[in-house]
Parts: sequence; structure tokens; C-alpha cells
Amino acid sequence: MILIGGGSRSGKSRAALQMLRAAGRRLGFIATAEPWDDEMCERITRHREERGPAITTWEEPLAVARRIQAEDGNYDAILVDCLTLWLSNIMLAETFDVEAECRALVESAAGASTKVILVTNEVGCGIVPENALARKFRDAAGWLNQMAAERATEVHWMIFGVGLRIK
Repeated sequence: MILIGGGSRSGKSRAALQMLRAAGRRLGFIATAEPWDDEMCERITRHREERGPAITTWEEPLAVARRIQAEDGNYDAILVDCLTLWLSNIMLAETFDVEAECRALVESAAGASTKVILVTNEVGCGIVPENALARKFRDAAGWLNQMAAERATEVHWMIFGVGLRIK
């Protein structure tokens, strides 16, 4: 399992897609974004076009761990983009045990025979958020990122489009 993190527009998705393409011919992509508004619909369309038809894509905003388990062994590599969007989906659904879902996702990715590449945002470098939900999200994202980094065989930090392997 490989974890790629960084801030917004740091180049992490581009780097992850390059790693995915270098991993083989049978490639999968788990997209966690949901098309809530016109801008997000345009972004999703643009990302689909960037990936092209050679990469099998699943739009999976919630059941990422189950998708990894279902597809394990069928692909050379699977890219999950991104953990923080997935986490916000889980938290806003209000029907999940967030900690249990985070553990399940990390365990399924770390235990897969298929190479799994996880993309995540680092949201803890800024100021303390003003509202309770934002603070809860920031804390949960930090905890999820630490858990994923601990189990990952590689961790990459992206900044200004430049990657640094830190593990």
C-alpha cells in the first residue's frame, strides 16, 4: 500500500495516476467524489477524461473497503482518490461508525494482494477551524492519515508538484 498526501493542488492526484500507470496493464480507480454541484460535475468529467478508457473506474463514495476486497487480485493496482472526500462522505452520512470504517478501509488496502495507492489531503497544517464539525473532520482526517501511513509500505508528501518519499 502506498499513501500520497499533500495540500490542495499539490500534485498528489497526478503523481498517484503516474504510479498507477507504471504498475501494470490491469488498472482500477476508485473515485470517492460525488457530483453535488455543477463545478464538481465538471471536475469529475475532466478527471474521467484524464484517466481514459484503459483504467476501470468505480464511483464509490462510501463502500471503498468493500470495493477493494471485491476487486483484490483482479488488477495490478487500484488507486483510491481520495481518502478525505471519502471521510467527509462517511461523516456526513451520519449512519457509520467513522473509526470502524477508517480501520476497515486501511486494513483492506494494506492486506490486499493488489497494489493499492491511496491519495489523501493534509488538512492539519492550517489554523484550528472555527466550527465543531470542521474540527471533528480535521481530527478524523489526521487520525486516518496516521493510521494509513503506519500501514503503508511507502508514504509520499507532495508540495508544489514535487514529491518527496518520506517512508
